Amino acid sequence: MTLPRPGARNLITDVPGLSVGNARDDRVKTGVTVLLGDQPMVAGVHVMGGAPGTRETDLLAPDKMVQAVDALVLSGGSAFGLAAGQGVMDALAARGRGFAVGPVRVPIVPGAILFDLINGGDKDWDENPYPALGRSALAACAEDFALGSEGAGAGALVAGLKGGLGSASLVLENGITVGALVAVNALGSVTMGKTRHFWAAPFEIDGELGALGPPPEAPPMFPVPLKSLGEATTIAIVATDATLTKPQATRLATAAHDGLARAIVPAHTPHDGDLVFAASTGRQALPEGAALELGHAAALTLSRAIARAIHAATPQPGDLLPCWSQRAAHSG
Repeated sequence: MTLPRPGARNLITDVPGLSVGNARDDRVKTGVTVLLGDQPMVAGVHVMGGAPGTRETDLLAPDKMVQAVDALVLSGGSAFGLAAGQGVMDALAARGRGFAVGPVRVPIVPGAILFDLINGGDKDWDENPYPALGRSALAACAEDFALGSEGAGAGALVAGLKGGLGSASLVLENGITVGALVAVNALGSVTMGKTRHFWAAPFEIDGELGALGPPPEAPPMFPVPLKSLGEATTIAIVATDATLTKPQATRLATAAHDGLARAIVPAHTPHDGDLVFAASTGRQALPEGAALELGHAAALTLSRAIARAIHAATPQPGDLLPCWSQRAAHSG
């Protein structure tokens, strides 16, 4: 038996046909991340947080007419950040991408936002910066991209630490690839108490999270969130090259939430807008009975991506919280 292993990049772009672009504004302490398919992607979504902010998610329901999307957008900025999708849509229209309606093409660009408006950045703008950030992120789309304090994770915070942008992948024994992309801005904690040990440590591969394993002492089961209520949300995308229908994509997004809950404590709170998109590039047939394995892989990959986001965060001027790398190894 061949155990699942990360793809060559250990990024969501190990799924063939996908690229990712980041843009950030260091003065505002925010950013945007775009996942682009080289062809339209079948997509689904599942929301489990109590305070989501979304664009064009209703059309992802299995019974809605549009069957595929051109891009998915993750953004900071709370409701202001929803405008990033407009910037991406405009740029895709200029490329001739979109759902054909007679002679017109309408790019389908669902998105989700997180709250990063109280993170030390200058939010006193005269013009909403997010449409331009969306266009810049789309223009930057490539197979290789940076993690940590980048894109939609540029201004993210979690309990006691800087948040960030994370990604990971797995290649299954049947050859299907699963990837995850996530902006982590959770109310809860990604580490166990005030230690450097990640809740996702049991799922680590090849030392990608610092190879610390579990803490020497049992972690607290009820950590006290160190963020203010209403300043949260983790938004993610899981993707695969397996051919999925819209109902199957919706089920994949639902299963991936297990990975979010394993990596963040507490998760899915009334004050988080926790959301997972799922996307399929349809490059490979899904073997009979493989949907269970696919959902489990998506959850494992998302857990790893969440921890990688915090592990990769870097210090920036004006930060309100330290990075994981700045936390003392002996903290308890």
